[in-house]
Amino acid sequence: MAVELPSHSFHINGDRTYSAASLIKIPILLEAFRQAQQGKISLSDMVTIPKEGRVGGAGVLVSLSDHLTLTVEDLLTLMIIVSDNTATNLLIERLGAKAIQELFHTLELKHTRLMRKLMDFKAAEQGLNNYTSALDIISCLKVLDTGTEYSLMNRKKMLHILHQQQFDTKLPSRMDRKAVYIANKTGELPGVEHDCAIIKFQEKTAYIAVLIDELEEDESGIDTFAQIGKLISDFLIKDYI
Repeated sequence: MAVELPSHSFHINGDRTYSAASLIKIPILLEAFRQAQQGKISLSDMVTIPKEGRVGGAGVLVSLSDHLTLTVEDLLTLMIIVSDNTATNLLIERLGAKAIQELFHTLELKHTRLMRKLMDFKAAEQGLNNYTSALDIISCLKVLDTGTEYSLMNRKKMLHILHQQQFDTKLPSRMDRKAVYIANKTGELPGVEHDCAIIKFQEKTAYIAVLIDELEEDESGIDTFAQIGKLISDFLIKDYI
């Protein structure tokens, strides 16, 4: 876990490497906007979604019609707000795995690796996985929110995508949503539960990344997220209650 609050920062095993699950989609989002800013791609580029190669696990594209075309920005939105794995794999192909890895190096992410596409069980059987750490995810959230590497317009777009998140049963679940602004991204695998979030209240911002593995049952992990999220949001608004 890693947390950065106004004038406060703490972590417990923040530099431990975990299976990234869907948190790997945060740096993929960053790389897409980096390439858009550099003119290598356009967020309005149209992408055909082939029926073959669609994967399940999370998302909606696997269930939609055969003849489907979406923009890059649509794919990025689906990748984040419903964690669509098909959208993610199409974006990895379009952006290039090498370019995504180069972003990890540019951002000085020490524990983040993209070694396979999502739902690639053959690669997983060969020991290939995607990895990250709480501190690396905090670095990504801060760059997304305030990083000078991106224009203000692009930062606002990325933050807006995260703010539309549909999976909100972890860190945000007990927060006062009328009081705080929440933008989060979850991840899960068998025995693994992750969530990361940007929480804003007036001029205060908190960056949170909680990664949990080796769970025997998911509910205990989900309850832990809820408690952490409420504690942090209560801290942000405590002087105004």
